[in-house]
Amino acid sequence: MSKINRFEDLEIWQKARCLCNEIYVLMTETGLSKDYALKDQLNGSSGSVMDNIAEGFERGGKKEFIQFLYISKASAGEARSQLYRVYDRKFITEEQFNDLSGSILEISKQISKFIDYLKKTEYKGDKFR
Repeated sequence: MSKINRFEDLEIWQKARCLCNEIYVLMTETGLSKDYALKDQLNGSSGSVMDNIAEGFERGGKKEFIQFLYISKASAGEARSQLYRVYDRKFITEEQFNDLSGSILEISKQISKFIDYLKKTEYKGDKFR
């Protein structure tokens, strides 16, 4: 962990960024673009996944980072739930739903594994160097 100097180097952040881009394409290329409330909620929750990873990392302490990773994981769950509404309202196909839902679930699992790793490591954070 100490070799990573930027949140941009974290694989979970990179995957969350890709997810945000996929969600943006969905918002602009489907009827979801006209469902302003749901579009904004999905944009916010998917963005929150990557943003909380970044914010937690930048705080410089392991405990705070873990706390923000939990928030990021919760946002992934929120985005997955909102994706069900997108699918139920027929804005996307079942295949699109399965692909995006699977991506979100994979990110959530990776966040959980990273939390477990951080809990077990002696790493305390950059602000404790």
